[in-house]
Amino acid sequence: MVDHFRKFLNHYMACWSNSSLVEMKELISPDYQAREITNGEIVDFGYIESLIGWEQGFNFIEEHRGEWSLNELYSIPLRKDEWLSVISASLVINGKRLDTANLFFQTFRREHNTDWKLIRSYIEAGIPVGNLSTLHLPST
Repeated sequence: MVDHFRKFLNHYMACWSNSSLVEMKELISPDYQAREITNGEIVDFGYIESLIGWEQGFNFIEEHRGEWSLNELYSIPLRKDEWLSVISASLVINGKRLDTANLFFQTFRREHNTDWKLIRSYIEAGIPVGNLSTLHLPST
């Protein structure tokens, strides 16, 4: 199970890093639900809004010739066929990392005994990058 999830998560992170909307669509459950906190404001959204957000982010990266700085901070099994991964994401534009990042708590579930899908997210947006270096999470 661990190897199967690890292979999926590596693929998921590669799709994100490559800004592949086509592949990302396949990795998100149609039943996806999320909550994002930005400057204290809470926004709840689902699958369609998620795809719009990914598309906007990927377009921004392309327009500014940027790249993603992604770091898996921690992954743990929640229950049979379900894992939670904590991922930090920031942008690098013109070789300079932006001052803020987003922290994603993403829950994945294995469906039909083969395919993993992103089913839930909790996102803290706009975290100063320096704050992420103070995290003390156990290594996986």
